[in-house]
Amino acid sequence: MTESPLTGKRICVTGGAGFMGSRLVARLHARGCNQVFVPRRADFDLVRGDAVRRLLDEARPEVIIHLAAAVGGIGANRENPGQFFYDNLMMGVQLIEEARLRGVEKFVALGTICAYPKFTPVPFKEENLWGGYPEETNAPYGLAKKMLLVQAQAYRQQYGFNAIYLLPVNLYGPGDNFNPASSHVIPAIIKKVADAMEAGEGRIVCWGTGNATREFLYVEDCAEGVALAAERYNGSEPVNLGAGKEITIRELVERICGLMKFEGKIEWDDSEPDGQPRRSLDTARAEREFGFRAKTSFEEGLGRTIQWYLEQRAGTGLNPGAEPNAGPDSDAAATESIGSA
Repeated sequence: MTESPLTGKRICVTGGAGFMGSRLVARLHARGCNQVFVPRRADFDLVRGDAVRRLLDEARPEVIIHLAAAVGGIGANRENPGQFFYDNLMMGVQLIEEARLRGVEKFVALGTICAYPKFTPVPFKEENLWGGYPEETNAPYGLAKKMLLVQAQAYRQQYGFNAIYLLPVNLYGPGDNFNPASSHVIPAIIKKVADAMEAGEGRIVCWGTGNATREFLYVEDCAEGVALAAERYNGSEPVNLGAGKEITIRELVERICGLMKFEGKIEWDDSEPDGQPRRSLDTARAEREFGFRAKTSFEEGLGRTIQWYLEQRAGTGLNPGAEPNAGPDSDAAATESIGSA
């Protein structure tokens, strides 16, 4: 196996204990990276400038991969737009600035699918990123993360700072956040169906009309995409990370119900928002620039996620998801949660 360009580097992974971050750290270790520092929120509140400076003083990173984000579903975004804007902006802006001042060799910033305009032509191409305002329910979050692209490009132009920017689509997989107050659409629906089956209820109610579309990327695939970009990509242009397949929320719910053998009625509460009308990425740039292509089929990934959740639920005797994994210790997953009504 060819040695990774990251082998032997001091690497700091913010959000490295989170849903996707823990997978990325495992991949870095497998590539021979034995100096990976994962800051925890209890020790480093990255919204604070003094904590950011202390982190870089202690870790002395040569490479920073910034996954940490304050995230949540549609409900959480509507309730906390100011917090999501401020926390995500301050974490990223201060990290990039302090990294520049300390001569960090490379900065990998994860953005969000929520940065795209509400009515972006499908499939979303990176050059369409500035074609309009994001979907309103998660615009503050999306715009805060989008500013990191502006900063990365400006710093490359003025200082020669090697910062790259990745745009992951909605993530899912075992270990996801199943808390209904903050979860995203796939875990929210899995939990909703499991709750209904356990209670003997003959129906579930989901937010919106079911007509919106989404694309989903298995968490292990995303971790590999980030690792490949960190190794191989040094360009100024943003890069989508996705699976390149679109599905309606209605079809998603029906597929989950089928896999879980739930035969009850599916009702739609159209008084709640759909969020962005359509989401699907053009993933050609990632494959061209650093050889990334998602490998896990949606059926396989969904099956693994459902199995993990049901095993956790049965094994603990509790309903997993009492505590959200969102927050600055979590990863930078997308913020959509259509099914969490």
